[in-house]
Amino acid sequence: MRVITLDGLTKRYGAYTAVDDVSFTVEPGNVTGYLGPNGAGKSTSMRMIVGLTPPTAGHATVLGRPYKEIPNPGLHVGVLLDASAQHNGRTGREVLALSAMLMGLPTKRVDAMLEMVGLNAAESKRRVGNYSLGMRQRLGIAHALLGDPEVLILDEPANGLDPAGIHWMRGLLRDFANRGGTVLLSSHLLHEIEVIADELVVIGRGKIVAQGSKESLLESSGMFVRALDDEQLAGALSNAGIEFTRVAKGGFNTHAGAEDVGRAAAGAGVVLLELRTADGAGLEDMFLTLTADDAREAVTT
Repeated sequence: MRVITLDGLTKRYGAYTAVDDVSFTVEPGNVTGYLGPNGAGKSTSMRMIVGLTPPTAGHATVLGRPYKEIPNPGLHVGVLLDASAQHNGRTGREVLALSAMLMGLPTKRVDAMLEMVGLNAAESKRRVGNYSLGMRQRLGIAHALLGDPEVLILDEPANGLDPAGIHWMRGLLRDFANRGGTVLLSSHLLHEIEVIADELVVIGRGKIVAQGSKESLLESSGMFVRALDDEQLAGALSNAGIEFTRVAKGGFNTHAGAEDVGRAAAGAGVVLLELRTADGAGLEDMFLTLTADDAREAVTT
């Protein structure tokens, strides 16, 4: 079953195309990471999925229908697109209590969500305008989970969270998916996506540039090789006709096989320190390669 489907989704603002013929699906029981630089089209795509921005072309469905046609949608789909959009004059508790009333939920559900996201009684009584960004994110996640939905659509939910908060969120989303829930999660925090995601969709300049399982995409990042003398290794690889890219912390990534790399190094008398499948930096390298002409800000790893 395809829980979220985007089919040819396109958004133009005059001559500018923010999202260009985007198509992908999100399956149940999975965390799908939606990756791309700022301005690549992630947020616009998500706004179109939940009906906040009308598409120029194409369509999106959630649970088999357009989001706006889902009755009492908060009971089925939890959404967090902008934690700063909450009403500054209300307390955190009031924000959740009002939504609970509109969804027909009991007050005890509000208490349960506040406890789940770690907002204590004193914090829940403070006005949202006095919240830190991390507290707003926790409140936004509580709001998304309030109706006990089966789908979560979250845009950069880790922004403003400290390392402990990011670890907490990772566990919460992983548990949600393990219980059969569906998560579409956008982020530029590549390490967090690499840890938690099952599937990856990479967007650059409004177009999908890669998608698939995390394992298959990271396998395509090839081999990592590092030598006692990297310059000598670079010469050996070049002489063997092997293409490679430098890694900032030393060594090279290449799509050549391990045997070819090893023979090139041995033939030149190069002492290798590492020769392995590119893994830890694989997602970052893939991301930077696929979106290189679209990167507008530094990537966080």
